[in-house]
Amino acid sequence: MDLLNTATGPAATDLIKDGSEATFMADVIEASQDVPVIVDFWAPWCGPCKTLGPMLEEAVTAAKGAVKMVKVNVDEAQMIAGQLRIQSIPTVYAFHKGQPVDGFQGALPGSEIKAFIDRVIEAAGGESPGGQLDEAVAAAEEMLVEGAATDAAQTFAAILGEDPNHAGAYGGLVRAHIAADDLEQAEAILNGAPAEISNAPELEAAHAQLELAKQAADAGPVAELKAAVEADPDNHQARFDLAQALHANGDVEEAVAQLLDLFRRDREWNEGAAKAQLFTIFDALKPSDPIVLNGRRKLSSMIFA
Repeated sequence: MDLLNTATGPAATDLIKDGSEATFMADVIEASQDVPVIVDFWAPWCGPCKTLGPMLEEAVTAAKGAVKMVKVNVDEAQMIAGQLRIQSIPTVYAFHKGQPVDGFQGALPGSEIKAFIDRVIEAAGGESPGGQLDEAVAAAEEMLVEGAATDAAQTFAAILGEDPNHAGAYGGLVRAHIAADDLEQAEAILNGAPAEISNAPELEAAHAQLELAKQAADAGPVAELKAAVEADPDNHQARFDLAQALHANGDVEEAVAQLLDLFRRDREWNEGAAKAQLFTIFDALKPSDPIVLNGRRKLSSMIFA
């Protein structure tokens, strides 16, 4: 896959240039016939421009030729600014086939700038870096399903080399280490997540899977715990331990059933441990998983009964 190769694409000097009224036609209108051109209208006295400009340049460079950028100082290009009705700066326009196709005013956070660049590239029929990374994540997820945890971890790490804030790749890297039974490294990676994605669903799911993996290491024997529950159905600790052991052995559906039964018998036992464990299991699975859908429905019916 291209994004995992060492090629760096076109030099930044070919992708980003200073424009003027004299060169606007060639640099923007004509150049946008081939690839989209982002135009950053700025001025030396504009504070937000000094923040936005470098972030735009970084995102354009990361796109490796799928989009170009021209910087226009409005103080020196007042005729163009007037024609395009630039009311305030920074203002950014994207041109394709000689026409403005998208744009925004004011400074944006990095994630929104990247989304803007991806949107412009895709609108022009190209493949955005974000799209390529998502394809790579899907390929790495397939590796995990097939049991190739090491290969998956290497792919997730390479994706994070391209985009350190890719929540899907970050969560995948944690889960790859869980699959390799390296829980200590998985926890270290999770604890080191960038603040921007620390609450992303992908990381919440990885955290839940890590908690369940830790529990699995201490899970007791299923047969003994099942016998204890059968001997005394109100032995809540035995039922809770049985649920953990069942989950550790891959019987997630039965683990959920035992926890639902425990919640039905005593929802307040051990400070609501059954409900908390159910949510941990649900968070570790995909929201569309039938076990999650059925389990949440049954839990809700008991809560609101």
